[in-house]
Amino acid sequence: MIPSVLPTYNRAPLHFVKGEGCWLVEADGRRFLDLGAGIAVNALGHAHPALVRALNEQAGALWHTSNLYHVDKQEALADRLTELTFADTCFFTNSGTEAAELAIKMARKYWHEKGQSERMKIITFEGSFHGRSSAAIAASGSVKMTEGFGPLLPGFVHLPFGDHEAFAEAMKDPEIGAVLIEPIQGEGGIRTLNDACLKGMRAACDATGTLLILDEVQCGMGRTGKLFAHEWTGISPDIMMVAKGIGGGFPIGAVLATEDAASGMTAGTHGSTYGGNPLGCAVALAVLEIVGAPAFLEEVNRKSGQLRQGLEGLVAAHPDVFEAVRGEGLMLGLKCKLPAGDVVASGYAEEVLTIPAAENTIRLLPALNISEEEISDALTRLDRTATRAASA
Repeated sequence: MIPSVLPTYNRAPLHFVKGEGCWLVEADGRRFLDLGAGIAVNALGHAHPALVRALNEQAGALWHTSNLYHVDKQEALADRLTELTFADTCFFTNSGTEAAELAIKMARKYWHEKGQSERMKIITFEGSFHGRSSAAIAASGSVKMTEGFGPLLPGFVHLPFGDHEAFAEAMKDPEIGAVLIEPIQGEGGIRTLNDACLKGMRAACDATGTLLILDEVQCGMGRTGKLFAHEWTGISPDIMMVAKGIGGGFPIGAVLATEDAASGMTAGTHGSTYGGNPLGCAVALAVLEIVGAPAFLEEVNRKSGQLRQGLEGLVAAHPDVFEAVRGEGLMLGLKCKLPAGDVVASGYAEEVLTIPAAENTIRLLPALNISEEEISDALTRLDRTATRAASA
């Protein structure tokens, strides 16, 4: 008999009932150090008092009116995001997947309005993850994501990650209208696009008028030590997808764009019932108040150095388990020699939570406000995890 919850998840044998900062409390009372943060969602940990306060205050005033009317908190959040980023305008969604849908629509509508509808192709990259909608899985192109769900939305050109020659050749196609890429792949195994590659993509897009779309759903919102990962290179996209950390655990996403890139999206071309609701926007404003502060981002960089140094030590100490450290800021990965899933499962016995990814990698995506003491604790638990995994 099928369970009442559709069995699409391979769930760990854990049932958490409470969260406190970087900690999750199991139903049996055990406390787990959470290095996954809900897959980079809980940017400020669990039950952060400023977010709880913002949510409670808004819940006592107004939950939902729909986008038939002005939403003050939505406009305030859009103003703040455009102040902090390259963008001139924002559209709010409920998730990263919905942000991907709009980014794809926006790019294609842009060229349609310019009388060049043939420029509907979008370059994407092997190992990418942009969500699980029909358009998003077509963008990723992986068999794991697409098998059994055809026919797929056409118009995506899939290239190997980091293959400069393949990219240069693909850009010669006059039907290419956009390039969609994650500055750091999350699901793809914490693979970082180096600064030179991203700058080269920006230059290639500028030369042909192609739109550059960045998916910063997982690597954005302070995770790399800048508010958004692309800031390290000094370039700007035309369109950017945001979600996960922007709500600190409350479902909200956004598409940020320049005025030109968004010029095709006029009244009636897109919409969302819940997107930009007062509750989500109130919490996101509270997140930005904290994460958007330069001093906070400096702390992320300092603590990421501590964590990375410790992880390098673990690789040296456990060469039979770990192969290398990947990533930037507090978006780090340990490429494993043992099966990554076994290493994650060994962590459960040490009451530490990590997340598996492609390329036999485990992800470490802790709350951005993790303390130095908790980082030290995490490294101790990961050391014991490696010992346990090696002896299993």
